[in-house]
Amino acid sequence: MTTPANPGQTSDRGVPRQPENASSTEPVRLTAWIRGRVQGVGFRWWTRSRALELGLAGWARNASDGRVEVVAEGSRADCDALLGLLRGGGTPGMVDQVIDRFSTAKGGLSGFAER
Repeated sequence: MTTPANPGQTSDRGVPRQPENASSTEPVRLTAWIRGRVQGVGFRWWTRSRALELGLAGWARNASDGRVEVVAEGSRADCDALLGLLRGGGTPGMVDQVIDRFSTAKGGLSGFAER
């Protein structure tokens, strides 16, 4: 089950909404928090690989509460694709929940790092 990080950011079907002031050609920032058995199983490496394949910039890091936090910037379509992969069944470990937030890209990111 997907729970939005901020009410109004996700439709009732769990499909992320475009930031209100973003056009379809402007880059967006996806921030996702992934809960489950996602630390110590290669999840950040796997996420980095998928993000680079999609041409996204950003990072993935282990959070102190056991989640993995992912920040990715790029086109809305590519960020949606990464989010779909994070929610899919092909990830290392086991994903129980993905909470996501879309916002306007801040820039200043290059490559995709494991932190």
